[in-house]
Amino acid sequence: MNLRVLHLAAGNLYGGVETFLVTLARLRDLAPTMEPEFGLCFDGRLQDELNSTGVPVHHLGEVRIRHPWTVLRARRQLKNLLAERKPDVVVLHCGLWGHLVFASAIKAKKIRLVYFAHNPPDLPSLFDRWVARIRPDLVIANSRFTAASVPLIFPAVKTEVAYLPVQLEIPADRQAARTDVRKELGAADTDTVILTSCRLESWKGHALLLDALGQLRDQPGWISWIAGGAQRPAEIAYLEELKAKAHCLGISDRVKFLGQRSDIPRLLVAADIHCQPNTGPEPFGIAFVEALAAGLPVLTTAMGGALEIVDDTCGVLIIPDEPAELRNAIMDYLENKELRRQHSKATTYRAAALCDPIQQMQQFANCLYSQNKCTPANLHAN
Repeated sequence: MNLRVLHLAAGNLYGGVETFLVTLARLRDLAPTMEPEFGLCFDGRLQDELNSTGVPVHHLGEVRIRHPWTVLRARRQLKNLLAERKPDVVVLHCGLWGHLVFASAIKAKKIRLVYFAHNPPDLPSLFDRWVARIRPDLVIANSRFTAASVPLIFPAVKTEVAYLPVQLEIPADRQAARTDVRKELGAADTDTVILTSCRLESWKGHALLLDALGQLRDQPGWISWIAGGAQRPAEIAYLEELKAKAHCLGISDRVKFLGQRSDIPRLLVAADIHCQPNTGPEPFGIAFVEALAAGLPVLTTAMGGALEIVDDTCGVLIIPDEPAELRNAIMDYLENKELRRQHSKATTYRAAALCDPIQQMQQFANCLYSQNKCTPANLHAN
């Protein structure tokens, strides 16, 4: 029998975690021994995209920790769902917030609990340690970087590293897509387009990129596209700060803020360089892998999960918080098309080696089977 897997997530935001969950749903035929279902607390883009794949999606009710009755309601909804659907394993994708809300209900039903570590925990507080007192049966981390910090929260819990499967739906006619997107966004065929595609959070390095581009304002031939929409009040304020900064630096006519986009593959094939100069460590970096899969060299900072993805065959790693070094790295790509070509030749191979969908879907399944001490051949129904 197959392994019935219930994935739990918040659902109110959309970023790398949510991209991964949608990928699990879309590519479920690549690991047919897993039967995925999803439980969400909030309506939004994630629910819409999961629904479009045809997987079962269950609504648990909006949760606000400051309103304890919403926590109790969600736990009750989950207990009913567990009794009805009888999953073999529940995978939490919503950090310690989700662990606080749901772990006790899952353990009470004696169902295997897997904590998927998408982000390394900060130095845990006493509250964090109290939340983590209910130990999962397994932790799966999205990178070695993330895995290294898991013992801070869950000491002595087995931890597996599984890179995320990444499937990029490249347009069939790359050249036509490139021409159409550039026309839509006002870039000439001869322009070098520098693309940033990530959440609008300050540690992603947008401000550092603008500082570096400000030093290149007299250098002709480049355009910057920043894709990513503001989803929270702080991000709305941050976006306004970035727009003001671009204006002050005299580059607002060459920097386009594209907002939330659902056509990232089209943007990638229309661009020439992917640049996300993080000022804080990326736990993994789906955006980097997507850029590599599209044939773009990646320019980012030497920290976190990026060190496991980008090497000198397919991109450039720079020292964090150094606008001058970032400027020089961008300038190298602008002036040295042969360097760009050499790096682009290795990108798709690098992306496939790390995040091939067939390989990584099976690795994820193997982690869950190992945790359940069973294989597809001997798994029994509850």
